[in-house]
Amino acid sequence: MSLTSFLPITLIVHISLAIALLAPSLLLPFATRAKPGRISRRLLWLQSNGTVVIGAGLALTGILLVFTLGTQLLSQPWLLLALVLYTGNLLLAFFVQRPGVARLLTMRGETSDAAKKRLRTWATRQRYISYVMAGLVGGIAFLMMTKPQF
Repeated sequence: MSLTSFLPITLIVHISLAIALLAPSLLLPFATRAKPGRISRRLLWLQSNGTVVIGAGLALTGILLVFTLGTQLLSQPWLLLALVLYTGNLLLAFFVQRPGVARLLTMRGETSDAAKKRLRTWATRQRYISYVMAGLVGGIAFLMMTKPQF
């Protein structure tokens, strides 16, 4: 059996892992409006414990896709741009969104009016970062689906 016969499965796993790696950073600012519920606890656990495993799986399936489809794929401008956007999104998630959400969660116990205002301001900022990240994901999806020729 050749690697090509596993292409659909590898592609589905690769896309799922790519989404799973970014999902906590995208969704947590929206899931923290009320008391931490089941969804926000799962997202926090995934962000804390699953990042390395998901990232390793993503790298492995990416390598399998390159071997299956050929190394000429790496010379495609649309793929290189998508990889740059994805890397930027990961950096934004790791260095901006993740610490911001952690700070947002620590601010939740404060009850003064000033603290509540600061919490709302911080939550709004984190949601806007999520919008930017979602836009980058949309750009990546557009590039992957249309494969524009530059």
